[in-house]
Amino acid sequence: MRPDVTLAELPLRPELVGQQPYGAPQLEAQARLNVNENPYPPSPALAQEMAQAVRQAAGQLNRYPDREAKSLRSKLARYLGHGLLFDQVWAANGSNEVMTQLLQAFAGPGRRVLTFTPTYSMYPEYVRNTCSELISLPRRPDYGIDLPAAWEAIDQLRPDVVMIANPNNPTGTSTPLAVLEQLLRVAPGIVVVDEAYQEFSRQPGNTALGLLNRYGNLAVCRTMSKAFALAGGRLGYVATSAAIVDALRLVRLPYHLSAVSQAVAEVALDHADELLARVDELRQRRDQCLDRLRRLGCAVVDSDANFCLFGRFVNRHKVWQELLGQGVLVREVGPPGYLRVSIGSAPEMDLFHSALEQVLSRAAHLMQSEGSL
Repeated sequence: MRPDVTLAELPLRPELVGQQPYGAPQLEAQARLNVNENPYPPSPALAQEMAQAVRQAAGQLNRYPDREAKSLRSKLARYLGHGLLFDQVWAANGSNEVMTQLLQAFAGPGRRVLTFTPTYSMYPEYVRNTCSELISLPRRPDYGIDLPAAWEAIDQLRPDVVMIANPNNPTGTSTPLAVLEQLLRVAPGIVVVDEAYQEFSRQPGNTALGLLNRYGNLAVCRTMSKAFALAGGRLGYVATSAAIVDALRLVRLPYHLSAVSQAVAEVALDHADELLARVDELRQRRDQCLDRLRRLGCAVVDSDANFCLFGRFVNRHKVWQELLGQGVLVREVGPPGYLRVSIGSAPEMDLFHSALEQVLSRAAHLMQSEGSL
């Protein structure tokens, strides 16, 4: 094979041919509101404590890290509560790796994964990368789960894994616990509830964690990227049965979680109150954003996350470009005609609203219809 071989000439797996790598645009902008990051970094004092933990870990980087991450998992269990023990919690490099491990353990060739669309755009990639079969059911017009359709699909297709984002991304809508229970009762395999944004919910206590003591096939995924403002730390985790954790230990790569990642995450958990202190502020700013978008005539989806889905636009890419031209980067994702904005700092949100108002005042024809969902 020539040294200048191109991607198109490589003997890729058939399902990878013509595909593009996942990722939102990483562009410079005055307000980067496209990947649902927490706008507030750790305080200087907390950053200093994290740096000290990294320095201590650096003194033993010639040794492999604790491959079981027992101390970290114990702290995660205490943070989550609900009587969880360390052997019911598993951690990895972001919730992306956690969910990939879940599919490695319970999906794969000849097995099926059920999701409800629109939802997180990485789910199809997890399924593809584990050589699994994807079953996608459309959500209702209000983006809730159509239970009769779900029951029928589960009864007829017998999916090995059901994946539900709750709150859902990109819509921000929440699925009631009663609906999750209905699915848990009939699902023949594992039910994964992805609670990446649960801390931002109007009722954060309404979590699937409370169902773990009744359903051994439930896995509740979380992340420290959002509410903990630790996106750069790459730490995701899952609360589930000890048996499912053991299954994940079968497929994890050796020493998959670095000593540095474990050290930084432990410091963050030691200061959970400080890091989560601004979640209420972001939740209130989200609600203000929804109101301001409605007043501009946008259709909005009522969100329980740290982002808002808004539209509807005849040409959403044109609106995206116009906003970027004014220093505001949002995400072109979700149902046709919609854009998604992450909740940033107060100045960032003021810039976003001002920019959007100018875009719509100059080009009212870009708006497809008025009202809200």
